[in-house]
Order: sequence, then C-alpha cells, then structure tokens
Amino acid sequence: MMRTPPLKWIRPEDPPEAFPDPGRALRDPDGLLAVGGDLSPSRLLYAYRHGIFPWYHEDQPILWWSPDPRAVLLPADLHVSRSLDRRLRKTDFEIHFDTSFPETMDACAGPRRGQPEGGTWITPAMRAAYGELFRLGAAHCIEVWSNGTLMGGLYGVALGQAFFGESMFSHMTDGSKIALACLARV
Repeated sequence: MMRTPPLKWIRPEDPPEAFPDPGRALRDPDGLLAVGGDLSPSRLLYAYRHGIFPWYHEDQPILWWSPDPRAVLLPADLHVSRSLDRRLRKTDFEIHFDTSFPETMDACAGPRRGQPEGGTWITPAMRAAYGELFRLGAAHCIEVWSNGTLMGGLYGVALGQAFFGESMFSHMTDGSKIALACLARV
C-alpha cells in the first residue's frame, strides 16, 4: 500500500519559495499541495509561476493546489459557437479592461443560480490579495457593460504571455463567454 506524503505546512513568515515541488501534490484530493502561509503578492506570484494557486473557503486555512493535468486554453483554440459569434457582432454591450476590478471580483463572488446564499471561495482576504495584485499590475479584469451596468466579466493573473483565469460571472446571456472570447482575441 502506497502512503500519502504529509502536506507541507507553510508559515506566514516562510519565504515565498517554501512550496514543495508541485509533483508532490496529492492525487486525492486532486492537486492539494500545501496548507497555510499568506496571500502576499510575492507568495502569490511565486505560486502562479510554479503552477500553484490558492483555493479555500473562509472557514479553512489557505489551501494551495497544483492539479495534474491542468487545463490550458490557447487563444487560437477557443471555439466560438455560431450563436456566440453572432452575439459578439451586436452593439448592445461594451468591453472594458481593468476599469472596475473590485466590482468584477464582487460579482464573481456573488450568488450563482442554485446557490442563492453564495458559497464562494472568493473570501474578503482573497479580494484584498488580488486587489493588491491588480494595483501592482499583475491582476486584470475583462468587463462586459450594457446600458451602463456591469453585466459579465472575469478576472485573473497575467504573467508573461499567460493569463490565469480565476473566476467569471454573467448577469446577461453569454456575459462571461463574451468576456472570455474578447480576452482570447487580445
């Protein structure tokens, strides 16, 4: 019987590179790599550069993940359906980049169909941490506006030529799909 290696506990004072090799991530739950630490910009950016990201609920310690395999979407490979392509040609919405980052995160954290009370992993600490990444120029959002109202969008972290999408939302038909398609075309 194979034994599961113990999880690495990271203290807030540990350096950003305190993560174990992502190859040591657990298979069950898939990709769990480490626990603890903090959400400082240096730790977050180090983590993203090494295929690691935080994902946890407010009643948990910070959990760091690196699942294998990871989904990678190359912009040229994004399939845009005929109906979405028609929608993209309409002029009843506007696309903005980085004009309403906090509002985009709030909308991503908001209630979803089937989960009216929320249940989000985008905790206040995550909002603050990614807000700091935004202020540093590492986090970005793509917004879909209609009649002066934010109706769809997504946010994530950009490093080099990679964009790590974190969450998306839609308050109109295809709102998040429009944001993703526009991001892929940039």
